[in-house]
Amino acid sequence: MTDENDTGPSPAGRTHAPATGTQPLAKTQPWTEEAPTALLVLANGTVIQGRGAGATGSAVGEVCFNTAMSGYQEILTDPSYAGQIITFTFPHIGNVGANTEDIETSNLAASSGVKGCVLRTSITAPSNWRAEQDFNDWLKARGIIGITGVDTRALTALIRENGMQNAVVAHAPDGVFDVETLKQEAAAWSGMVGLDLAKEVTCGQSYTWDETSWRWGKGYGRQDAPRFHVVAIDFGLKRNILRELATVGCKITVVPSTTSAEAILARNPDGVFVSNGPGDPAATGEYAVPELRKLVDSGVPVFGICLGHQMLGRAVGAETSKMHQGHHGANHPVKDFETEKVEITSMNHGFAVTRDSLPETVAETHVSLFDGSNAGLKVKDKPVFSVQYHPEASPGPQDSHYLFTRFVELMEARKTSV
Repeated sequence: MTDENDTGPSPAGRTHAPATGTQPLAKTQPWTEEAPTALLVLANGTVIQGRGAGATGSAVGEVCFNTAMSGYQEILTDPSYAGQIITFTFPHIGNVGANTEDIETSNLAASSGVKGCVLRTSITAPSNWRAEQDFNDWLKARGIIGITGVDTRALTALIRENGMQNAVVAHAPDGVFDVETLKQEAAAWSGMVGLDLAKEVTCGQSYTWDETSWRWGKGYGRQDAPRFHVVAIDFGLKRNILRELATVGCKITVVPSTTSAEAILARNPDGVFVSNGPGDPAATGEYAVPELRKLVDSGVPVFGICLGHQMLGRAVGAETSKMHQGHHGANHPVKDFETEKVEITSMNHGFAVTRDSLPETVAETHVSLFDGSNAGLKVKDKPVFSVQYHPEASPGPQDSHYLFTRFVELMEARKTSV
């Protein structure tokens, strides 16, 4: 029987008869005579065996795959992943350990939104000068269930062909599972469509932020001479977004997702930022979109990212829809129609603005070169723009940092014209 801390796959070359009721995915990791201590049970009845990591128990969510080669801690603490089980296509996850600086959740009082992670190889001891904690211990502390030893290439191919899967991830150190109950739970879960998950990750009250981006040899700094005041609406806000805003000269006031437009404008901001976040933009938009319309009409510069982009799209008359496999990774090429340049971006979204639904008053500014989906928009007669991807990265390339400067330029133009 395996130890609770045993997170590694068994040696290849020997097989173990599947537990009763399981249907191993083709090409799954072979096991020794010891029983698996973790299962990933898909809604279609497929059961994938592995070794448990992190927290014990079970959790239901949507399985997606992320192609980033680094930054697993930032990914697992990104509130946009609430309700999801992340399959990492890069095999070596955990080798740099974990630390307190790379957490992206801005609301530290909230539990981890991500439900679990799927890994190819075992979690090894950390080997990085910034490591403060073993990754397996960090997963336990965050309440994230992991399964290792999975053929993540086969699982990724399944998602690519059949779309993101509803599933249950389960970890039991004694190897005892009620497989039929797990199958029923996976099949019964409603999925992401119609879910307002922003309410689970937003802040409980407003606060201010002045921490700037990380610099080699210096760490994080402080913005002590801000030129602009930005109100950021928290639908699942990442810390590095706040840092990038502070770095370009902003003092930030963060407010909860349900804050009214009147309350935001009463703070007399130079600009409003609409954050990333999880779930269905149509569901969160039930209460957020009417307020965003008021902000758009006010003439105050507005900048949105990810979920914020989708809800701004709905606020100006466009539609959103669920994607087949979503975009999750740090290598997504996007073309900026205004500069004619191609940038490599970080993305994390399962919904998108429908390109054909953009009204005449709105221009498409960016497009994904992977699948042609919309990646940016601007309102033609208002200082309002948004992008589907994450210009703050963390993790990922820094090609898109210019968008924070673009936001500052809009605020500067409005200041000088008033």
